[in-house]
Amino acid sequence: MATKVTVVHNGPIRIEGEFEIQDPSGKTFGLAGRTAISLCRCGQSANKPFCDGAHRACGFTHTVEARELPPPQPKPL
Repeated sequence: MATKVTVVHNGPIRIEGEFEIQDPSGKTFGLAGRTAISLCRCGQSANKPFCDGAHRACGFTHTVEARELPPPQPKPL
């Protein structure tokens, strides 16, 4: 199953499929077999980086619309 990432209006980033999530040191989070999780966008979750629904209580709003990103800048040699 390909990985699908959906940014939810006024909510989290939803990841579905086969994936792993690592902390900055490279240690992998144990996801207990989950093939779908939500990551916090509002910054209020008590379980960061995972969403706990706090966006509803804090009034987080952000409407999402897909757009093209500019080309990446060349890396200096």
